[in-house]
Amino acid sequence: MAEMIIDGVAVEFTDEKNILEVVRKAGIELPTFCYHSELSIYGACRMCMVEIDGRGIAASCSTPPETGLVVHTNTPRLQRNRRMVLELLLANHDRDCTTCEKSGACRLQDLAQRMGVRQVRFGHREKMLPIDDSSPAIVRDPNKCILCGDCVRVCSEVQGIGVLDFVNRGSEAEVSPAFGKKLAEVDCVNCGQCASVCPTGALVVRSEIQDVFKAIYDPEKVVVAQIAPAVRVAIGEEFGLKPGEVAMGQMVASLKKMGFNKVYDTSFAADLTVLEETHEFLERVQKGERLPQFTSCCPGWVKYAEQYHPELLPQLSSCRSPQQMFGSVAKRFLAKEMGIDSQELVVVSIMPCTAKKFEAKRPEFSVQAGDGNVPDVDYVLTTQELARMVKEYGLDFNDLEPESLDMPFGLSTGAGMIFGNSGGVAEAVLRAAGEMATGHGSAQVNFSQVRGLDGIREAEVDVAGNKVRLAVVHSLSNVKALLAKLAAGEVAYDLIEVMACPGGCIGGGGQPLPNDTDARLKRRKGLYSVDRQQTLRKSQDNPLLQNLYHRWLEKPGSALAHRTLHTDYGTRRRITGEDISLVANNNDQAKVEVSVCVGTCCYLGGSYSTLQELLRRVKEEGLRDRVDVRATFCLESCAGGPAVKVGEEILSGMDPSNVDKLMAIIKDRLQ
Repeated sequence: MAEMIIDGVAVEFTDEKNILEVVRKAGIELPTFCYHSELSIYGACRMCMVEIDGRGIAASCSTPPETGLVVHTNTPRLQRNRRMVLELLLANHDRDCTTCEKSGACRLQDLAQRMGVRQVRFGHREKMLPIDDSSPAIVRDPNKCILCGDCVRVCSEVQGIGVLDFVNRGSEAEVSPAFGKKLAEVDCVNCGQCASVCPTGALVVRSEIQDVFKAIYDPEKVVVAQIAPAVRVAIGEEFGLKPGEVAMGQMVASLKKMGFNKVYDTSFAADLTVLEETHEFLERVQKGERLPQFTSCCPGWVKYAEQYHPELLPQLSSCRSPQQMFGSVAKRFLAKEMGIDSQELVVVSIMPCTAKKFEAKRPEFSVQAGDGNVPDVDYVLTTQELARMVKEYGLDFNDLEPESLDMPFGLSTGAGMIFGNSGGVAEAVLRAAGEMATGHGSAQVNFSQVRGLDGIREAEVDVAGNKVRLAVVHSLSNVKALLAKLAAGEVAYDLIEVMACPGGCIGGGGQPLPNDTDARLKRRKGLYSVDRQQTLRKSQDNPLLQNLYHRWLEKPGSALAHRTLHTDYGTRRRITGEDISLVANNNDQAKVEVSVCVGTCCYLGGSYSTLQELLRRVKEEGLRDRVDVRATFCLESCAGGPAVKVGEEILSGMDPSNVDKLMAIIKDRLQ
């Protein structure tokens, strides 16, 4: 046990990695913008400055603790410097706070108030950059960015994608996708983790609140809601409740007061997913094909697979996500039950996930109606959006009398409810697999082997006398690591559950802030508590689900069930747009055209270094007038990247070590 002096008080420390954590342990909340315990230390904002005797001012987040240090956290000098930092940030920030999506929940606004910044002695931002609203999930306003780098690091370190980074220098510096592209044009999977860590309104969830209100007020529409499992243990945080407290009854009451005609539970559709996915899994095991089977509930993971690993798409479960299963059943069957046309039924999803907004707009998830198609799910509201909607309507959430969900899609089992946790899908399948395989019931309900918040978890479970090897993985950087081991033959599994966000849906990009480890742990505990309290804990025991099959779907895996509840996916381009010519050659000589892919997958494999070395060699060997070198954004050869196209031939594996081989091919073409 070591000790340091903080503001005159001795404070013990053990495994704290920096002075900031020791200071917070002492009960002093130092302000930060760029510090997140789950991300690498960046030390850019300088808000967490402390004075250390004998050393002067230092950033506490990037300074390790040492025995005997004497630290001061709030000297006049520090207070003056922090206010100056805030003023400088505000000077380069669009200060139209009254209409900002983050107003009232903005870290910059909060600290300016806390630090007593009442005026900014510097001018306003001179140049306003265009707002990027191309994404169905996220709106990016670079004018509100304070260059803290949180979004850059979470996208790269937690998700392993890196669609955002710093560009330019000095006063021109900004955070942007590659080549000034829009979010919809790059490899963004719409997970929303960037918006979860952004301290200002630079990255926010794209709102559909007004569209939903418009539908509610349309007398020709019947509006129904479905509520995802993870929302019930998080929505209360927006109204002063603790993370993990279940507020389902108040949520249902608020939706009905705002004008929703019916409110259902996505957990019912999760039960439906369990039966379809388990049936599919057992068939694959029996045939010994397309294994391991990957879950397909997470749209962020599905898009990641389409972009980076299209070769794995046949191994994804063909099941739609619970959201899309519900929408499909609602538009095809529920509308008939209500005696209305599917065009008159508006399905609104209440989700913890921003990627669900993208998923709902996928063209394959629609139903024929009239002269065209209507989406199975019309609108997606995140947990944050629903809270704002409740506040806008003027409801006192905590004083609402709880109300019950509507039938026939309001009854669900514990298996459907734990879908919101990483490991929940795998456990729900295990609860059903043995019984569906043998036709005999099983007393085992809990499969603790797949529970937890470790990024990658492995388990071997006995199912009907057979050993089933499982992996559970969350956060896409962990997915990347697992897939690399799988490709190298280092590991082997039968079933792999994948969720894009940390902790699964409980940590979705649309959940209340702070969306940190502590909050996720409590939400996780809340969902398992709900599961334990359910009378029915296995999906196959849901009587209303059995009735749905009896009336409409026949049985799990039937042709009708497959048309209604399943889908397929295809490879997806990574970055759309034009080639960029990098060598000026205006003569009339015949040229060899060489295109180096700098899309994210190839870029991460070293294609940028390949491009630099190729340009150097072309110049060094006097071939600038004979070789037209271009950077391109996708050659549709992601699995074998870095990819380079010479003429019409696409070459794989062209990392910097293969530039000699590449030059030989180019010279051969010049002969």
